[in-house]
Amino acid sequence: MGTIDRREFLRIGTTGLVGIAAAGPVAAAVETPRVRRRVKLGRTGLEIPDIGFGSSRLAGEENVVAHALARGITYFDTADSYTDGASETTLGRALRGRRDAVVIATKTQCSPTTTAAQLMRALEGSLRRLQTDRVELYFNHAVNDVARLRNAEWATFAERAKRDGKIRFTGISGHGGRLAECLDFALEHDVADVWLVAHNFGQDPGFLEQFTKSLDFVAVQPDVPTLLRRARAKGVGVIAMKTLRGARLNDMRPYEAGGATFAQAAFRWVLSGGLADALIVTMQTPESVDEYLGASGWTRSARADGALLARYEARNGASQCRYGCNACENACPAGAPIADLMRSRMYAEDYGDVSLARAALAEAGPRASACLTCTDARCLGACPYGLPIAELALRAARLV
Repeated sequence: MGTIDRREFLRIGTTGLVGIAAAGPVAAAVETPRVRRRVKLGRTGLEIPDIGFGSSRLAGEENVVAHALARGITYFDTADSYTDGASETTLGRALRGRRDAVVIATKTQCSPTTTAAQLMRALEGSLRRLQTDRVELYFNHAVNDVARLRNAEWATFAERAKRDGKIRFTGISGHGGRLAECLDFALEHDVADVWLVAHNFGQDPGFLEQFTKSLDFVAVQPDVPTLLRRARAKGVGVIAMKTLRGARLNDMRPYEAGGATFAQAAFRWVLSGGLADALIVTMQTPESVDEYLGASGWTRSARADGALLARYEARNGASQCRYGCNACENACPAGAPIADLMRSRMYAEDYGDVSLARAALAEAGPRASACLTCTDARCLGACPYGLPIAELALRAARLV
């Protein structure tokens, strides 16, 4: 990514100028953080901010939603499973009276055997909690199995829900080990208007090469970036999630200077890459809303971003999975879902959210506990990035 130039500086203003202190003092006063760029979400035509409100941990904090609205955030992402429905309920209360000014996306899981009637009941439950008669986007949630996309009941349900005005567009969300396989199927069969996918600097082979070029690692070239390019060329809207690469923000505070923050650097990497229309991030406090919006409006990276991201990767890359890699898929003779275990460990230890980790393990199924009694070492060396799978998976399995 290129560094910031004078034109970009003047276009955005002075909010969130991460790393600019390294290039010299900034004379202008810092403005109030706010949304500075809105984008069209693929062929849907929906206009959303480049940084949207993620609510996976929302459970009553209406003040945070109100603060985000005041800062210009009009895209709100939730799901029926988030905080056992409290996320949708909180958004419903907080957005009351502002419904026509916002875009709401929610999600539900569709298994290979889920029926259209079950999907409709799930949607209607979400609408009640959200206190609305429709949502702009409805996602098939956490897709990690092509069999779920082959379920014709989803199309039957979606057609009826659109006809009844309960949803406008459908999408798929995913961040599991089989993400690329599912995205390829979705693209070939045109099953979604919008993709919500994990995408961050840790998936960039070029970025990672500086850490692996002296090591005997197999070069992994994830297919996800290529699929994102194809999707955008076809008019599919793309929203990035998991952009903070594990969210170990406190690890980076000692290295942030001159107003620079790791989060803003990570967001700029996504927004400047051209593979996503926008991104969402979980917002839990008014302060986090303001920090994150410091990256809104940027379409290039700032000068100090690379150093912050590289330092983060050096500190945390040995414990965090690369979404869509799945090189370890067949490494466990007991069939343990290694990628899901890695993600659950991240939720518990990096996010500090044990309940979210346990929910992810429940979704992964009973084989997630196989590591508790394992005496086989075939997973050792299965990760091309050198992650100690046995140790990390056991730490996650103990949460079961």
